Amino acid sequence: MTHPPHLDLLPTVLVVDDEVRSLDAIRRTLDEDFTVFTASSAEEARGLLERQAVSVILCDQRMPGQTGVNFLKQVRERWPEVVRIVISGYTDSEDIIAGINEAGVYQYILKPWSPDHLLDSVRNAVEAQTLQRQTSRLDLELRTSTVVLRQRTTSQVVQARSSFGFDRIVRAQGSPLEGVCTMAERVARYDISVLVLGESGTGKELLARAMHYASPRQTGPFVVENCAAIPDNLLESELFGHKRGAFTGAYEDHLGLFQRGTGGTVFLDEIGETSPAFQVKLLRVLQEGEVRPVGGARPVPVNVRVIAATHRHLEERVRDGLFREDLYYRIAGVTLTVPPLRERVADIVPIARQLVQNVAAELGHPGAHLPDDTLACLLGYGWPGNIRELRNEIARALALNDGPQLGASAFSSRVLQGRSDGAADDLVAAVPKSGTLAERLQVIEAMVLRETLLRHRWNKTRVAQELGLSRVGLRAKMQRFQLESK
Repeated sequence: MTHPPHLDLLPTVLVVDDEVRSLDAIRRTLDEDFTVFTASSAEEARGLLERQAVSVILCDQRMPGQTGVNFLKQVRERWPEVVRIVISGYTDSEDIIAGINEAGVYQYILKPWSPDHLLDSVRNAVEAQTLQRQTSRLDLELRTSTVVLRQRTTSQVVQARSSFGFDRIVRAQGSPLEGVCTMAERVARYDISVLVLGESGTGKELLARAMHYASPRQTGPFVVENCAAIPDNLLESELFGHKRGAFTGAYEDHLGLFQRGTGGTVFLDEIGETSPAFQVKLLRVLQEGEVRPVGGARPVPVNVRVIAATHRHLEERVRDGLFREDLYYRIAGVTLTVPPLRERVADIVPIARQLVQNVAAELGHPGAHLPDDTLACLLGYGWPGNIRELRNEIARALALNDGPQLGASAFSSRVLQGRSDGAADDLVAAVPKSGTLAERLQVIEAMVLRETLLRHRWNKTRVAQELGLSRVGLRAKMQRFQLESK
């Protein structure tokens, strides 16, 4: 082991190779620009790392006892932040390439190497290591100033509560949603986990956000992740963070959602879509109150409240072995169920009117409104996609409509037909599977008649002309199918 007297003035490099001539050649190449340490085995190198901070390691792949890649994996676990790694070898097999990725190797230098190339590689590695330290220091400074950065002023909290509070969840008087909001508001003040159940598009995230701004954590962040939108390996990185070099494409440290949400609320949507393997890691985080970033050597403490949501029946998935029972009880401190729109029909009108205002402002359609006959049409549809589907239909109607009044004809045919089976252009799908031919044809006849009446806004003259009926015949059919009134 050798090093020059000006040890503290130059970046330090450790060269690990069992061949004396190779060690000497690399040392002479780097000696003028770096403080060079040498070791002839992995064991000797580990001992040196215990005593001396090192910027870069150059390690030969073929050494007796332990390969360079396996040694560098251990280095990554023990010294992930203070050592930048360069490997020197003369093979490019798939096993070596896979090992290089696992070890977080900065660069792979093939033999025979040139002095200029080796020198440039080590210089770049030292520069990357210096930038990493600067990034870590800045990150620490940001995290230590959470009081300044994350705590919101009283006026900002008041504004947020006015925008996302429970009173902004649109509902009619006596709606089934009233009881859900009352219970959610009571639970919000206590720092316990909440599980929100309900079909997609019912407003589960809106309820979770209202709970956050009614809780003692209201000055902290509210962060959201859709667990169904990304695969497990990326979900772990998004939630728990990762270290630079942890995997291919990890070019810098990444703070996970749990770290960014410290002091606030983490909303995990569609948690029922996660795999059992990921559920184990999430359970550990919730139990221990700390996360281990991917590629990190030490856990990081976090302080968050978790609100989870899913459209799945989690108890059934627990029985089927698809969801861990211990995680279920961890996240379901309190369970809230948001009813679908078809079970709270009275909410459709106020929600539709609010959506018209919001979407019209976004699309530049001031003054847009829904007449009574259009509202009657919306009330006659089952809305399997809930509020999300209603919003899409209103956006479509605003885009296709010329004037401020949104007539029923601006909506899709499945809404006009009052059908929610998803087959808007296939009338056969709505026909009963039993009964006589005449009975089945009556279903189609009533559906066509209702759609035409809605499209022409109950103008019987136009409906009769389109369907080839007399006004007397049309009136008889309307009475037969109980369509004599809007």
